[in-house]
Amino acid sequence: MTYSLNSVADAALDASLLGYTRWGDRVRRRVARWEPLDAHRLDGRTAVVTGGSSGIGLTLASLLAGIGADVVIVARDESRGAAALARVQSAADGGKVELELTDLEDLAQVDALAGRLAVRPRLDLVLHNAGTMHHELVRTSQGHERTAAVHVLAPFLLTARLAGALAAQHGRVVTMTSGGMYTQPLDVAGLAEPPAPFDGPSTYSRAKRAQVVLNEQWATQLGPDNVACHAVHPGWVDTPGLRRSLPRFASRLGPVLRSPVEGADTAAWLASAPGAALGTGGFWHDRRRRPIHRLARTRRADTPARRRELWQWCAAATGVALGAPGS
Repeated sequence: MTYSLNSVADAALDASLLGYTRWGDRVRRRVARWEPLDAHRLDGRTAVVTGGSSGIGLTLASLLAGIGADVVIVARDESRGAAALARVQSAADGGKVELELTDLEDLAQVDALAGRLAVRPRLDLVLHNAGTMHHELVRTSQGHERTAAVHVLAPFLLTARLAGALAAQHGRVVTMTSGGMYTQPLDVAGLAEPPAPFDGPSTYSRAKRAQVVLNEQWATQLGPDNVACHAVHPGWVDTPGLRRSLPRFASRLGPVLRSPVEGADTAAWLASAPGAALGTGGFWHDRRRRPIHRLARTRRADTPARRRELWQWCAAATGVALGAPGS
């Protein structure tokens, strides 16, 4: 009866936008009787959290430190990074907390970061959380649209460069994406050259769709090395980034937005829960796997040829010499 009630409540929330709000978290948490995060400790394991200086990333770093992990916060701004370091250190329960300053828009800096992380004594978890949304087209120093650079190319490069270190520990890669990806098809040309006029939310959602596809591809690529890959969307979360990028949306939905703790929960759970129960390659929301398509047009666009094109574009842009999985 408990499983039936859980399934019915979950399906009802999943079929409505209420599932993305704080009520979705609260109902599912109660009905499914979620285990506390500290049921599975991360003592002795090292987790890297990008975008760890504010919002969901800062909370995620704090949650992981609170269950014993050694945490490396990756941030761009030195002062915000220092403040985040102090906050996560105050939440730590036995582990060390460090700060790495890197601008993820700059692939040269990302490559240098990967080099520093790869030679650490151990690396168990990489959590790609850094995100950005802009309303004007801006190119990075390598010529890429900056949303695609931060959300797609930087995580691709980091994952590729850290695959060996993760394999040594049978590690995990967790990518924080967004339910907004449901609105956009897989469009590699649009990642490389956003259509005019530039639309920030569509560009963001297009990059999030690419993240979900790449998560499945990395699961195939790294599966033989027992590295598990997961993507997760946090629901609608009240963060500084949301208020800055979508102020009208944040204002209208303020009372029902999730807290950063609620938004970070499933990513932290994916980092710590027993791997046998999680598998690999899943797209998760509120501790349950979700479908990656809800619209026929996005399903039609998700072809093997476009998936190969996505991988090949990422590999060429980052200088990673890896063929597409299955090709």
